[in-house]
Amino acid sequence: MRSNNQTNAFVQKSVIAGDFIVFNLILGVFALNHWRIEAWEENQLEVFGLVGNLALVISQLRFSPTIHQRVVGAGDILRRIMGMTILQAIVGYLLLKIVDYNLPVGWLIWEINTVFFVSMVFKRMIERQLIRFFREAGRNTRMVTLVGSDTELVNIYRKLMNDATLGYRVIGYYDNLNPNVNGNGNLNVNPNPNVNVNGNGNGNRETISGNPDDNLTFEDYGLRRLGSIDDMLAAMARHEDVQLGDEVYVCLSRRDGDVIKKISRYCDYKVVRFFYVPVSVESIGLNLKRELMDDIEIYTTYEIPLQNLGNRMIKRAFDIVASLIFLIPTALMFPFIWLIIKIQSPGPIFFKQARTGIDGKTFMLLKFRSMHVNKDADRLQATKDDPRKFPFGNFMRKSNIDELPQFLNVLKGDMSFVGPRPHMLAHTEQYSALITKYMVRHFVKPGLTGWAQVTGFRGETKELWQMEGRVKRDIWYMEHWSIWLDIRIVWLTVKTIFIHDEHAY
Repeated sequence: MRSNNQTNAFVQKSVIAGDFIVFNLILGVFALNHWRIEAWEENQLEVFGLVGNLALVISQLRFSPTIHQRVVGAGDILRRIMGMTILQAIVGYLLLKIVDYNLPVGWLIWEINTVFFVSMVFKRMIERQLIRFFREAGRNTRMVTLVGSDTELVNIYRKLMNDATLGYRVIGYYDNLNPNVNGNGNLNVNPNPNVNVNGNGNGNRETISGNPDDNLTFEDYGLRRLGSIDDMLAAMARHEDVQLGDEVYVCLSRRDGDVIKKISRYCDYKVVRFFYVPVSVESIGLNLKRELMDDIEIYTTYEIPLQNLGNRMIKRAFDIVASLIFLIPTALMFPFIWLIIKIQSPGPIFFKQARTGIDGKTFMLLKFRSMHVNKDADRLQATKDDPRKFPFGNFMRKSNIDELPQFLNVLKGDMSFVGPRPHMLAHTEQYSALITKYMVRHFVKPGLTGWAQVTGFRGETKELWQMEGRVKRDIWYMEHWSIWLDIRIVWLTVKTIFIHDEHAY
């Protein structure tokens, strides 16, 4: 899942970089060939280009490219291109009026943006084909499991398989209806051998044929049956690894609400995206958010603003700028910190520890070492009068100085400035078994500080309710993220540095 996210991020950045290259090539062509530009004064062309690129940045943030997304129609892509070019033209015109260069730009802005719009349409068509080729080759795919056998779920399977651009591979399905399986949960026969299916035995992907209105089943398509829903639930109850992939689509009736909730909770535990395809969305006991897959309604358990590229770009820019603002001045303190640590406690200056990051993946967190070297560092939380702390280490912990090296984690991309605090691997294993939605907090990057820390849930968690409160606030932050919320949390964190916090030890 992590590699998929990294590939998607690379595709997004490549698309955006390509947009800027195309735009600046168009600017260059107009500058070289348009006779009216010759009348401009010195530096006016440079100002025009700078403003045009700034306007493109703003329009990209508002209408971020969706070409990389799996379930996105050509109509949505076209609307975003149109919105991006219109907004860019308006913002560019207003910015040029603000700088008051008295440029004859009205006609030129619309000419350039008309050419840019047409170029973007053709560029997106080419990019879509490249992504299709890339995903048909088995790269950047997401593994999907289906639960149920309703017609709507079969329709979703058909949509996932008919468009290679989506990049989905369906592992199989669970249901309680099909008895034609062997002991391994595999189909013994394909009752309709004339239907082309995903995975034809040669490792090749083929498009499903047939009328979409045909009343075909998964068995007709030869899709692998993984087992019964009852067997799946029993394995989940035993805390066994159930084959789910990256996403799970569940289509069961509302009378199976308890089953749906159990599957949803297991997906939370495994950091797997859960989608509900309604037979009826009412009264299943979950707070679901509506999405559309073409004309089919699906529902997911969490609405995460940071899944939007524009939001991630804003947050990443904030992370880099804010980290440098804090890190550069404090870097002058590092030699003195190193010297005092060496005097008071032999050992390394930095404390490195494996922590749980985004998507449940492990990364190495950096801190200034505030305790004597000890064998319990990866198991025990720090306590108020912890004998492992040396005097200067105790001061660093109370003043948050020990956290400064984590700005390097932020610049590297393992962490964000603001987000759920990353926990030790032992605590992740412990609390994920005790708190139902504990792993949900890993759908976003961990942070140096977070909503839980500035609302009373910082420091040692002696009781289970304290960790439950922290997780609840982490999920609230994940679902309500905005750049203004991040700024507010940073401000509240800075205040705690100068105001004594009884939980800082």
